[in-house]
Amino acid sequence: MKWKKFTLTTTTEAEDLVVSMLADLGIEGVEIEDLVPLTERDTKGMFIDILPKLPPDEGRARIHFYLEEDADAGAWLERVRDGLKELADFVDLGEQRIVCSETEDKDWIDNWKQYFKPFTVDDILIKPTWEAVPEEHKDKLQIQIDPGTAFGTGKHETTQLCIRQLQRYVTRDSLVLDVGTGSGILGIAALKLGARAVKGTDLDDNAIAAVKENLAANAIPKERFQVLQGNIIDDPVVQDWAGHGIYDILVANILAPVIILLQAEAPLHLKKGGIMIASGIIDTKEADVKKAFEANERFEIIEVTRQGEWVSVTARMIG
Repeated sequence: MKWKKFTLTTTTEAEDLVVSMLADLGIEGVEIEDLVPLTERDTKGMFIDILPKLPPDEGRARIHFYLEEDADAGAWLERVRDGLKELADFVDLGEQRIVCSETEDKDWIDNWKQYFKPFTVDDILIKPTWEAVPEEHKDKLQIQIDPGTAFGTGKHETTQLCIRQLQRYVTRDSLVLDVGTGSGILGIAALKLGARAVKGTDLDDNAIAAVKENLAANAIPKERFQVLQGNIIDDPVVQDWAGHGIYDILVANILAPVIILLQAEAPLHLKKGGIMIASGIIDTKEADVKKAFEANERFEIIEVTRQGEWVSVTARMIG
């Protein structure tokens, strides 16, 4: 679908007021582009694969808004300019220049790809499907990933923590349950490391297509990695589909509050002696997650690993 894209150049000071004005007019598809550096508080709880470095902030912002191709652009722009005139009495709006262009959905869906380059996690090379294998890494174990609109390029610290734990615990006989599978990167890593088979669950239906495509990119038969959309924590259909008491490893790269809920469900799916690898835990939530595991008589924590401000907890099922 094609859209009319409008870019309003203004000031960072005026961003919030302009966005609010556009929303009042009925324009909700808004994108803000500025160079304001993120604070420590901004980034503390962010769960992002790729965060590009920004040049110095100059106080200027560009606000992009979108109208359907057949919309009356002239009438909409007149309303926007009237709204800007009202705001001008309260805030410096800067240039107020509006530029029109045409775009398609794929423009913003695929834009992030420019930041995704091949990288290594120890002796594993992770690369986007559209990039060539760097000559110096041709001897490494390779994982090819195109996450599409599902989470999981492997760049995030929490994903790397999980991959390192999979390296430690996956064996040739391992059956793995990947909760919150996203792009399927952790399940694919487990298979590349020798796991027998993987089942994955995710709330996002985009994960189903992403896993299928990434299996093909890695020449892995689809029968070895099955995926179902749904919530294993509270959906009996998903719980039964996953199976009970059969997994050697459960890996979950989600967020701390979900991990706390999942650790109560996980023992129903693991074998005795099975391993749960949990990440997505910001360091300020580490104590809460450890407390939940310690209160569960069916688990013992065997390892806590860290990378940056992120934490992974690995526990063994003992009961």
